[in-house]
Formats: sequence, structure tokens, C-alpha cells
Amino acid sequence: DNTTPIARIAATRLDDAALPVRLYYSQKVFRSVSGDHGHKGEFLQVGAELIGSDGLQADVDILSAAFEALKNAGATGFRVEIGHAEIYKALIETLGVDDMTAETIRRLIENKSFAALGDILAPYSAKPEAKALYAMPQLFGGIEVLDEVEMLTGNVRVLGAVAYLRRLYAALDSAGFGGAVMLDLGLVHEMDYYTGIIFRGYIGGAGGAILAGGRYNALCAKFGRDLPAGGFGIDVESMAENLSDQQTPAQTRDSVRIALTKGRLEKKTLALLKSSGYDISELEAGSRKLIFTLPDTNIEIVLAKAADVITYVEHGVCDMGVVGKDTIMEKGGSFYEMVDLGFGKCRFALATKKGKEVYSGYKTPVIATKYPAVTRNFFARRNMDVETIKIEGSVELAPLLDLADAIVDIVETGSTLRENGLEVIEDVAPVSARVIVNLASAKMKKAAIEKVIADLEAGLEK
Repeated sequence: DNTTPIARIAATRLDDAALPVRLYYSQKVFRSVSGDHGHKGEFLQVGAELIGSDGLQADVDILSAAFEALKNAGATGFRVEIGHAEIYKALIETLGVDDMTAETIRRLIENKSFAALGDILAPYSAKPEAKALYAMPQLFGGIEVLDEVEMLTGNVRVLGAVAYLRRLYAALDSAGFGGAVMLDLGLVHEMDYYTGIIFRGYIGGAGGAILAGGRYNALCAKFGRDLPAGGFGIDVESMAENLSDQQTPAQTRDSVRIALTKGRLEKKTLALLKSSGYDISELEAGSRKLIFTLPDTNIEIVLAKAADVITYVEHGVCDMGVVGKDTIMEKGGSFYEMVDLGFGKCRFALATKKGKEVYSGYKTPVIATKYPAVTRNFFARRNMDVETIKIEGSVELAPLLDLADAIVDIVETGSTLRENGLEVIEDVAPVSARVIVNLASAKMKKAAIEKVIADLEAGLEK
């Protein structure tokens, strides 16, 4: 991250500089990434920081510089979404949850995971703050989203942030940038140093944000000098790659491409498309094609293995996907989890031989599973160390052969477990089919994607 060291330098080395100070940089950034997701752990970032200036005009200056940078680099049709850090902070503090729950809620809002967010907020459903937090992932679009949040809460801090966003939106519109601006009140950044506006930029073809920034007024004070500050950074390599390829069909397509999971979920997903009014006759005919265009629509269908659905959506070559929650929990990734379709229901469960104890004893439990990430996360929440063994076939064999003390696996009826003398000790998590959406597509193709989701939800009701 470049912001923190720049704040340190500004607070400790620029005592004699006249404020405000305008700085720019071009430097490599390093991020921790999963090795099999295809993301770069090192990339070139350029950015600009405005230090020692606060208020509306300062934020307009920062955003105008970001817009001009994208435009001068040759980006056309870009979108910049703006949120405000104070909205989430005010609501979560009033809700009164512990730090771990607050971080889980933040992550679910950021990922637009509606179903899981509803589950975690259920115990607080009587509080207006919970209702507002649940609505946050849906509050992205034009100026109308500010009207919606004002109807959800009377929190003074939230209303103050909303009023500020109105003024900022109007100022950017007057400056000629209104067509490029979206508001996203569910924009809750993982970097907790943001104190005011937060923003991200997207261009067609890029699977994620190529620009990010915001206001971080409290950061310099951590290094001994209280200075207001704000700025942004641009992922140069990602932007250059996508701008250079903009003329290829893959980058210029205006279709909505949906990746569907083969196998267990395939028939039910196709049935849902049919009940939603789409003509799937070519898919029903058993063609060996890999990409299908639904008649009389701009929708393309790709059939893929579950893990590949996530990969295609995360990288933006598919805009949407239908995949099981089991794959999402195991593989992870950067995308929005928009809808719980409700079919393909089963559950992760911890099971072992009847009468065997897993939670007590001096020995570190050995757990066999096809889902090591899910297993480790489950036991980590219980502050337990376990050894995991990855099994590709019948996981039930591992405890029967005394290779493992227990298993974590997907259970539907539990009949296989019972027939092999195993029993469920504890349910780990429910599983069902989910709709996931690429981060950039959700912004660049908002109306088209919302129509597909509305059609699917209508099909579920038939």
C-alpha cells in the first residue's frame, strides 16, 4: 500500500512545506493473493495525494484529477462509484456488535452477499440500523439511492454523509463528470483508515476496479501530525492491458454472459431459465457447443465446472454465474454474491464414527475432506488446530480406515453416513445455488444484469 508511507512522510518530513501539498508517485504495489486465482501479487501503481486540504472543493479536485487521468490514458465509458465511510461506521457502532461480527458484516456488504447478510443481521432485526445495513448492498446507482437511505434511518451521522454526497454529486455534475459517476453506499473498504468519501473506477473489459481512492483524514495523525488528506491510485498494468485489447470482441461485447455449473445444479438452473421466459431449446438439444446465445436476447450461456464458474466471473470474461455455496466457500474470490436461488440445498457437516469424540483430548484431530479451506475456517472459528487430509473420492472411508478422526463433507439426506456407521456431530454451513456477479460488470452493465436477476427471481416464484 502506498497511502500509509506517504502519510508518514507528509507528517514527518514536510514540516516546512506550504499547505496543501500535492504529491504523485509511480511505484510497485505488493498484495497477498491466492496462488490459483490468476491475480497479480505485484503491479505498478501511479497515484496522487492532496495533503493539508479538506472539504468539498478538495474532494472535487481529487476526483477531477482521477477522471482526467483515466480520460488522458484513453479510457472511454469508464465509471467511478462513490461511497462514504461514515455510513457503515455510524450504523455498525450504533448496532453494537463485537469486532469479529462487525468485520463479517462489512465483508458481506462489500461482497453484496444478501442471503448471508440477512442471516447474520437476523438477531438484530428489530433495530433500524440492521435494516439499513441489510439494504446497503442494494443501494448503488444514481442520486436516487440517497433518497432511499434517508427513508431507512434517522442516524445523524448517516444523514450528514448523505447530504455531503448530494453536494459532491452536484459539484461533479457541474464540472461535467456527472455521466461517469455512480453512487454505491455499500462500498465499505477493507482499509479502515478511510474517514470520508471512498471511490473506485472501472473500465470495460477489466474484471475489477482499476482505480481506488478516498479521504483518510486521521492517518497522518498516527505519525504525529494531524493533516487532512485524500488521494487515489491507478493499476497501470491492468488498465493498459484492457485498453490495448479494447478492439477485440471479448472486450467490446455488450452481451451479458452467464456461466452455469455443470452436473448437480445444471438441470435445475436450466429449468429456472425456462420458467423465467428464456428459450433454452439449444441447450436442451444436447449440443457440444461451449457457448450458447439465447434466442432474441443479448444473453450468452457458458457451461463450466463449478470452480471454473468462479474463475470466469472473477476475471470478467463472464458477467454472471450460478454456482453452489460450497464452491464459493472453498474457492473464495472477488465477486458479488447477489441471490440465493434456494435449490440444490444440502449442508456441510462434521461427521465421525459413532461414539468417537472430536472436540476433546490431547491429540490434534485429523480431518479428511474434499474441502480443506472450509474445514480450516470452521475449526478456526472454534480456536482449534486440526490437521486436514485432502480426499478426492469417498471421504467416508477415511475414518473407517482410521486415517482420520472425522470428516467434513456435503450431506443431503445423511443415508450414506448412516450406512457406513458414521454420524453427524455438527452442521458446518448450509449450501444452495447462488448467483454471483463480476465486480466491474455490476457497474458497467447494471441495468442488463438487474433485468436478468429480476427475471430469475420471477421464475423462482412460478
